[in-house]
Amino acid sequence: MNIDFFVNFLGGVNNWLYTYYLVGLLVFVGIFYSLRLGFVQIGLLAESIKVVTEKPETQKKHAEHISPFQALMISTASRVGIGNIAGIAFAIVAGGSGAIFWMWVMAFFGGASAFAESTLAQIYKTKDGKGFKGGPAYYMQRALNMKWMGSLFAIVLILTYAYGFNGLQSYTMTSAFEVYYNKTANANILSFADSNWTLYIGCILAGFSAIMFFSKSHFIGKVSSVIVPYMALAYICLALIVMILNFEKIPDVMKDILTNAFDFKAIFGGFAGSAIVIGIKRGLFSNEAGMGSAPNAAAAAHTTHPVKQGLVQSLSVFIDVLVCSSSAFLVLFSSSFVAKGQELTAMPLVQSAMTEHFGSWGLYFVTIAIVLFAITSLIGNYYYAQANIKYLTKSKIIMVLFQISAVAMVFIGSQMDLKLAWELADIFMGLMATLNIIAILFLSDIVLKALKDYKNQRKQGLNPKFSAKKLGIKNTECWD
Repeated sequence: MNIDFFVNFLGGVNNWLYTYYLVGLLVFVGIFYSLRLGFVQIGLLAESIKVVTEKPETQKKHAEHISPFQALMISTASRVGIGNIAGIAFAIVAGGSGAIFWMWVMAFFGGASAFAESTLAQIYKTKDGKGFKGGPAYYMQRALNMKWMGSLFAIVLILTYAYGFNGLQSYTMTSAFEVYYNKTANANILSFADSNWTLYIGCILAGFSAIMFFSKSHFIGKVSSVIVPYMALAYICLALIVMILNFEKIPDVMKDILTNAFDFKAIFGGFAGSAIVIGIKRGLFSNEAGMGSAPNAAAAAHTTHPVKQGLVQSLSVFIDVLVCSSSAFLVLFSSSFVAKGQELTAMPLVQSAMTEHFGSWGLYFVTIAIVLFAITSLIGNYYYAQANIKYLTKSKIIMVLFQISAVAMVFIGSQMDLKLAWELADIFMGLMATLNIIAILFLSDIVLKALKDYKNQRKQGLNPKFSAKKLGIKNTECWD
């Protein structure tokens, strides 16, 4: 069979999967949990900010423990990637500025899904040496008594994140340097003429990945907690500067976003390519709420109550949407979108907008942002896959072989456009999300029970402490 035919066939499957089926499923679970939990993502927003700054007392005794903040940064590292830059620009070009409004809507509902899956991951986590491990595979086995389901989920997640998405992140990051490639001999400090430049970048990226992938889990948490907040904050600040310098355009830009968001004639004239569908897709697949990825990091945190980590992870969704919104405003406040929106797409559009706003150093900054966001995504994606390798086997040999193959995929991905692998990864992620959504819908009573317990203890002025036995929740290893 012709490889291009197969890629096109898988692309058609993905188009249907991500335009209708999966979008509908994720929207449903987001709305379901928002209503079931009384819009916990907003009602306890202040509480989630308070919780994220807590440092476990045992952290002083056990450096292996991951703090709630470090778990937040690991999950945010995976959520905040190149898609927050290039993906948002593509969404605006493909669906219009109205796509941003629907991205905001889905982040709002996604916060509840993120809360539910991460709370469950904490409840059913297990010990991992002196630390913890867990995720959807673990609550599928322990809460639903479906080990086959957990094993299938683990295998699919590993294929999706360690090989598909990490290869894509590596390729996209390398492609971002193409703007600096000078095919003439007039290379200088900010351009290069060597045709082997992709090999050099691939080697550097693979070397860094090897250091991180073979490190302990708590070290990955520490690195993420340093890189992610500063890079995200700097990127958001640049967008705020652009908005302040162009404050007279703010009413027009907001009006344009809302007008395009509710242009129902345009929406139903081409539904699959409309602002509503593209915005919802971009929001869902950027914040990953309900997909079953972030709970793998959430389970590793040391906390006194599972709900605390649920709140922390719902906050991660809002951090993601802030970075996405920053990209959107950088583009919408530039003439690059107005004049060249049809010619420039994705990364070139953001690079052009940054150059317009901040000159040549704006281009260098967005390149640095792409590199750091890609690197942290590589770390976060690997962490998820590692947790599921541990679910499937305790063999140290298999773990080492996995780590070597994961590093190799980073290098391979930096050198070639592996469309087939990425199309397959998208299909695997659809299966992964389906399994997770089924599980968390069946376990909604347990999530609600844990939330009520947390609120009751807070009303009594206590620092909530979880007791699975007291609440009648069985098969929990770490709570009684």
